[in-house]
Amino acid sequence: MCKWQTPSLQRTCTTVFPSQDPLDRADFNAVEYINTLFPTEQSLANIDEVVNKIRLKIRRLDDNIRTVVRGQTNVGQDGRQVKDITRDIKQLDHAKRHLTTSITTLNHLHMLAGGVDSLEAMTRRRQYGEVANLLQGVVNVLEHFNKYMGIPQIRQLSERVKAAQNELGQQILADFEEAFPSQGTKRPGGPSNVLRDACLVANVLDPRIKQEIIKKFIKQHLSEYLVLFQENQDVAWLDKIDRRYAWIKRQLVDYEEKYGRMFPQEWCMTERIAVEFCHVTRTELSKIMRTRAKEIEVKLLLFAIQRTTNFEGLLAKRFSGCTLGDGTVKKPEVPPPSTNPFLEDEAGTETDEIVIEKSDAEKPKKPKAPDNPFHGIVSKCFEPHLYVYIESQDKNLSELIDRFVADFKAQGPPKPNVDEGGAVLPSCADLFVYYKKCMVQCSQLSTGEPMIALTTIFQKYLREYAWKILSGNLPKTTSSSSGLTITSLLKEKEGSEVAKFTLEELCLICSILSTAEYCLATTQQLEEKLKEKVDASLVERINLTGETDTFSIVISNSIQLLVQDLDAACDPALTAMSKMQWQNVEHVGDQSPYVTSVILHIKQNVPIIRDNLASTRKYFTQFCIKFANSFIPKFINHLFKCKPISMVGAEQLLLDTHSLKMVLLDLPSIGSQVVRKAPASYTRIVVKGMTRAEMILKVVMAPHEPPVVFVDNYIKLLADCSTDTFQKILDMKGLKRSEQSSMLDLFRQRLPAPPSGAESTGSLSLSTPTPEQESSRIRKLEKLIKKRL
Repeated sequence: MCKWQTPSLQRTCTTVFPSQDPLDRADFNAVEYINTLFPTEQSLANIDEVVNKIRLKIRRLDDNIRTVVRGQTNVGQDGRQVKDITRDIKQLDHAKRHLTTSITTLNHLHMLAGGVDSLEAMTRRRQYGEVANLLQGVVNVLEHFNKYMGIPQIRQLSERVKAAQNELGQQILADFEEAFPSQGTKRPGGPSNVLRDACLVANVLDPRIKQEIIKKFIKQHLSEYLVLFQENQDVAWLDKIDRRYAWIKRQLVDYEEKYGRMFPQEWCMTERIAVEFCHVTRTELSKIMRTRAKEIEVKLLLFAIQRTTNFEGLLAKRFSGCTLGDGTVKKPEVPPPSTNPFLEDEAGTETDEIVIEKSDAEKPKKPKAPDNPFHGIVSKCFEPHLYVYIESQDKNLSELIDRFVADFKAQGPPKPNVDEGGAVLPSCADLFVYYKKCMVQCSQLSTGEPMIALTTIFQKYLREYAWKILSGNLPKTTSSSSGLTITSLLKEKEGSEVAKFTLEELCLICSILSTAEYCLATTQQLEEKLKEKVDASLVERINLTGETDTFSIVISNSIQLLVQDLDAACDPALTAMSKMQWQNVEHVGDQSPYVTSVILHIKQNVPIIRDNLASTRKYFTQFCIKFANSFIPKFINHLFKCKPISMVGAEQLLLDTHSLKMVLLDLPSIGSQVVRKAPASYTRIVVKGMTRAEMILKVVMAPHEPPVVFVDNYIKLLADCSTDTFQKILDMKGLKRSEQSSMLDLFRQRLPAPPSGAESTGSLSLSTPTPEQESSRIRKLEKLIKKRL
């Protein structure tokens, strides 16, 4: 089998050409075939006959192949004949199409010639109804001959059409001038059918004809308005601005009744009259306000603006704004939705307070108000005079701040309220409510420069509120505690003479702090809302960072006052500690009276401050941190003043230091029914500072002989390379000057070399012990105290 004779090909051939001839079989075997022809030796006698049959069969097969090949040659000739026939058919198609085009063009030419004749005749007879339809058809037909304008007859017809159009335009304008003369009164009665049909013709003519008709008609329709409301007329002033809008409303009703069907609906003539009235009114109001600017006062201005914006709103309800062009005021951009707390329903600004709202995901979405394309079309003229409004708001806010000051003096500080301590002063809510009303009102008048001017006014009175109402009412610190004696100090439990803030004053400070925090947050929100209201090009000029910084200063000052008050209350106790004869202490007892006094002041002040700052927890944490940063260094300084100290005295001081440390660690939740874990930042400060105090006392308790061991122990425990600190330790131990001199020399020799790049002076930071180390140290200290007792 040949390699191209695949089994599938063989099966296909067998199916198409079935044959019983062994030569056609796919598995043909020549030997078997010969054996079939000559089964025996005797059959070989017929070999010549068999060979002749096979040769005959071969000749027939050759003839068949030759016939097939010749047949394929004739197919090419037949194809050429078909191609010639197809070419002839294509030529016939072209001829048919050209003939059809010629017939269509002749029909159009006939229609054009007849239409032009009819158009000229109807124009002379003012048959505008028939002209409107015919003219449009003639214009459409003429478009088919644009490429034939080189033919004189076609060009002549085109020129006759243009002449007819020009004549129609002039004729229609003359008809309207006669019906609605520029001077004089309107012709009585409604529009004629002639003018109605003339408008249909104008739709087909040059657009300038339609524009001229509209312009002249509107001008004639508003001519009375310009006479009635001339600048020298009393009715033209702002206090009678309602009469302008009442006049145009009557005119629009009159137009609809008399002329509503004269003009095509798509001309939107009612809206065009209203829009032109707005342009004229804006121009006239601008002119008269420039002339009488000194007579404009804020109530009159706001009255005129309100009436004008109401009228613009009515226009938006009645018309679509489709006729507004380049000459009108573009509609303002609508700001994107915001999570700002000022984002309340601005239509109802009669709210009593401004509240921080929920996030967008939590609050229901309010429907977006539809745009008003007529916004500002008249009211834009008031913008140059809005300085009157800004000046008025400046005056009103000044009076409001003065009233806040007077009310605070008359009513006094807020009464202490344990349940609702630290409440925000109501005056700040009143201030921001007024701010919101001003912002909303001004944004309705203008979103341009007046908003920037109003922002400047806002900034001015935010600062005044911060200094006059908040900082101005913070209690003043006193120093009346300087005359106290140690004896009176130790009797503070029965009756304290320490000068410090009263309960009312503490509550007032916390209230001012809470108010400042509210003002800070609300001022940030006010800034975002102003940026949304103002024009995009002016956003960068809105910046209230200086005002938020001012409120931050008030907060910082309030916290500092609270810290100073508690700190000052503890000063006499620390002074008493430093003046005690510690070298004469014979045994270790309970905590010393000065410790009890410090703890008493802490327990008196801190719960009040914590309860009054419940809504501003982060600032209570700041108070705790600042107090620890102030009290602990002061305690250590007074510790250095305790000299000389005996071994027992040092042990007593160590016990007192541990007691103070425990109280300070518990300070954030002291006296509270709910025990909270102190913030980690605060705990680190207390542990680090009080551990240093304990290490100082441990060094003092250590024997100074041998000196090398003492110096090395000092360096190990305190890690302080300062000679001043080492000198103070030696003073606390009561060493003589001669002993101190040699000890100082040894100290300088034993100091470790400073690390590369570090300064040779200063002190090393004290590492904070782990909780396990701290617990172990406390247990050892307790055992030591029990042993001494």
